[in-house]
Amino acid sequence: MTASTGGPDGSTEQDVPLALEDAAYREAVIDLLGAISYGEISAFERLVEDGTLAPSLEDKVAVATMATAEFARVAGLHARIAELGADPFAAMAPFREAIDRFHAHTAPADWFEGLIKAYVGDGLADDFYREIAAYLDATTRDLVLASLEDTGHAAFVVDRVRAAIAADPRLGGRLALWGRRLMGEALTQAQRVAAERDALSALLAGGVDRPGLDLAAIGRMFARLTERHAERMAELGLAH
Repeated sequence: MTASTGGPDGSTEQDVPLALEDAAYREAVIDLLGAISYGEISAFERLVEDGTLAPSLEDKVAVATMATAEFARVAGLHARIAELGADPFAAMAPFREAIDRFHAHTAPADWFEGLIKAYVGDGLADDFYREIAAYLDATTRDLVLASLEDTGHAAFVVDRVRAAIAADPRLGGRLALWGRRLMGEALTQAQRVAAERDALSALLAGGVDRPGLDLAAIGRMFARLTERHAERMAELGLAH
């Protein structure tokens, strides 16, 4: 359902989803877009740093291209936050500490750990946001899903990691442990954010013009996240 504002010629200037008239929902959407925005900026910064570890010029250019794609998404997210009447930088601020803490606790020791983090760590966050997107108004949902499209991580990382493991099978064990650590850290930080941001927690409970999740459904959602993580590890040739 939407509420429309008619222009002088009878046309519709803007369609406002009914859900956005709910102040709590609007706050939750702003929080979500703020979290995704800062996540994109952090991903950009991390990929730039990872580029310094690249073993070849081709790898360096590939990582730089992915970093550029991550940063390019921020403008659209910030524009949507502004449309909702909030300041984009204020919207990102509450998530800076948790996201920075995650990156501080998972600093890669080498090129391959950086690749796994870019693929697995970003993948976990993207899967979670895709799950939440199902409970958003159509305009915001489409924006969120567009911001989560693969920037080339998948094929590039899978190719490099599989080739490295084939050359040195011992590498697989270390990277498998690293992947498990990444998931543990990501879930820990996500739980902290959810506990601190009431609006995001309420978003999953539903509201005006929106469905919600009960505890069983939330449990199934986290089961799907865990399964998808295991699939990514398998795609990399790593036991989980």
